[in-house]
Amino acid sequence: MEFLSSLFEGQIAGERLFVLLRVLIILVVGLPLLLILRRALNRYISKHYSPHYGMLAGKLVFFVGITILLITVLHEFGFSLTPLLGAAGILGIALAFASQTTATNIISGFFLVAEKSFVVGDVISVGGNVGVVYSIDTMSVKIRMFDNRFLRVPNETMIKSEYINITRFPIRRVDCNISVAYKEDLTRVSEILFDVAAKLPYSLQEPPPLLIFDKFGSSSIDLLFVAWTRKENFLKLRNGLNMGIKERFDKEGIEIPFPHVSVYAGSATKPLPLDLISSDKTVLSSGAQGKSRSEKTDTATE
Repeated sequence: MEFLSSLFEGQIAGERLFVLLRVLIILVVGLPLLLILRRALNRYISKHYSPHYGMLAGKLVFFVGITILLITVLHEFGFSLTPLLGAAGILGIALAFASQTTATNIISGFFLVAEKSFVVGDVISVGGNVGVVYSIDTMSVKIRMFDNRFLRVPNETMIKSEYINITRFPIRRVDCNISVAYKEDLTRVSEILFDVAAKLPYSLQEPPPLLIFDKFGSSSIDLLFVAWTRKENFLKLRNGLNMGIKERFDKEGIEIPFPHVSVYAGSATKPLPLDLISSDKTVLSSGAQGKSRSEKTDTATE
């Protein structure tokens, strides 16, 4: 009996060791294959469709593969899946009621992907923040801002908010608000502006630049000069236009008016001191309330 008992225990130990070896082989082979499949699928779909489709497909395959590996490992250890599936169903219903926000974000993520208002790599503006779309996940949109900060926006917020896709179309318009003095010849100003735009290599000739008369300002004539460029050259054209217009206006003697400030002391304060000096540098009057020296001299003479 002792011999049979020891033989039986040895057989059980051998079976357990065999099970552990099989589980180890499944994990060692399955995980690398799953990572390779995820990477290959991501690369293929990103190349033929769009990067965010490839990213979502890769994550979906990875999560499904992990689930299959986990079920296989549990089966090797002899766990029955029927009670686990029943418990998972009950737990899923409880979690669904407890995590309505999570479910809303997941559903909103599917709408964002289907709508294709923006894709990975686009520059968008949301809530006053501007950055490059880093990823579109099931829970949130991740944005890399231009100062290298990380911004995470929940999918539900993206669905409900207004956002601007800055790089959706291949070309963009650069707006330059310009003010000139009333004495300037607008025809000459127009020729200078179009000449500056024509000499910039980033300015497109189609659509052509356009000069718009905005309004008669309080101390200037306000104009709007616009030019088009490819979206990747937007900053280059904006800097080139502003710097070129300032340089040409200075060279051509075109006046750009600026506001003047008048200081008034008020009746409750002392007057500001003021000296009036003649052309021969003689002080005619000193102080806001003092008499002029010429008046004092005439009084003394009398």
